Amino acid sequence: MSLNFFDQFLSPQILGIPLILMALILPSLIVFMTTSRFTPNRTVMIQTWAVLMATKQLLLPLNKPGHKWATILLSLMLFLLSLNLLGLLPYTFTPTTQLSMNMGMAVPLWLTTVLVGLRNQPTMSLGHLLPEGTPTPLVPVLIIIETISLFIRPLALGVRLTANLTAGHLLIQLISTAVFVLLPTMTATASVTLVVLLLLTGLEVAVAMIQAYVFILLLSLYLQENV
Repeated sequence: MSLNFFDQFLSPQILGIPLILMALILPSLIVFMTTSRFTPNRTVMIQTWAVLMATKQLLLPLNKPGHKWATILLSLMLFLLSLNLLGLLPYTFTPTTQLSMNMGMAVPLWLTTVLVGLRNQPTMSLGHLLPEGTPTPLVPVLIIIETISLFIRPLALGVRLTANLTAGHLLIQLISTAVFVLLPTMTATASVTLVVLLLLTGLEVAVAMIQAYVFILLLSLYLQENV
C-alpha cells in the first residue's frame, strides 16, 4: 500500500469510534479544578499565573466595554491551544487542521463583532469603510476595497490557523519518513535528520501555542474596532 502523507489529516478510528470525539472531549478535562487549600499547589499557581498574563495581554487593546468578552476569548484560546498540542501526540488527530472547523469558529465570532459594532456605534463602524480625508473620486473605490477586506477577515482567521498547522504536520511527516528510509543504509545522515526532526517538533510546539494566541489576538483587534 502506497503511503499518502495526507492520511494524517483523516480522523483515525478505534473499534469504529472516531478519535475526533476524544480529541474534542479532552480539553474539557483540563479545566481548572477548585481546591479547598488556602495555598494551592505549584501546578495550580503556574496555571493561574499563565491565565492572568494571557488575559491581561488579550484585554490590553480593548476598551472597558470589550472586557465582557474576556471569558469567551480566554476559553477559546485554551480550547485551541489544547487541540493544537494534542495533535502532536502519536495516534491522535488535530481537529484544527480542518478548514471547516476553523471557519466554523471564525465566521460566527467575526460576525458577532460586526453586529455588536453596528448596534452600539453604527456611525463609527460604517466610518471604517472610508478613511478620513479621502479624495472624492476615490470614495467608491475605497469603499469597495474596505468592504472586501472586511469580509476577508474571517477567511484570513481560518486559513491562517489551518495553513500553519498543516504545513508543520506535513514537514514533520516528510522528515520522519526520511529518517526511517535512511536509517538502514545511511545511519549518519539519518542521525542528523533525526536531530532536525526533534528541533522541528519543538518548533511545532511553539507554533501550536503561537497560532492559538494569534487567532484570539486578531479577534480582539476586530472587536476593538466595534466597541
